[in-house]
Amino acid sequence: MRDSNQNQSERFIEVRPAMSIQGVGVRTTNEAEAGPQGKIPQLWDQYFQGGLQARLSDKDQAIYALYTDYESDASGEYTLIIGNRIEEDVAAAASSEELKQASVPAAKYMVFRTRRGPLMEIVPEVWYEIWSYFQQSAEKRTYTGDYERYDMRQFDPAHTMVDVYIAIE
Repeated sequence: MRDSNQNQSERFIEVRPAMSIQGVGVRTTNEAEAGPQGKIPQLWDQYFQGGLQARLSDKDQAIYALYTDYESDASGEYTLIIGNRIEEDVAAAASSEELKQASVPAAKYMVFRTRRGPLMEIVPEVWYEIWSYFQQSAEKRTYTGDYERYDMRQFDPAHTMVDVYIAIE
């Protein structure tokens, strides 16, 4: 069910099993990312230029942007890892200097599904909606690991849809 405002995402609750993500990572804050010195665009470049999508196994053909190791809440530091889902038994063996990995515990998520649109527009838009939603909602974030999931089958950055999974109590 869509909200009446077309810029708002579709929201639903989903319980997801634990998983591990391996890819390139950086430590940052939302405040730092709002300015010209943001590290996230370069991290995406590093992911694609390094050919990591081809190197990392992922049965569901998706790229994940995992927000983990939160210092406190949405205003504190966090680690962002852009990568692919890996099998637990591969995780230890596949670790290297350039690749970071993190496990995401099984959790209940509020999923925000964006409208279809240009990637560089819809992702910031949905994060502003998420921050606003949790400032007003009785739902509480757990900060145990949140992620964006990009389905790479028929991916078109000018006309795409992204699911953002926010761990909740």
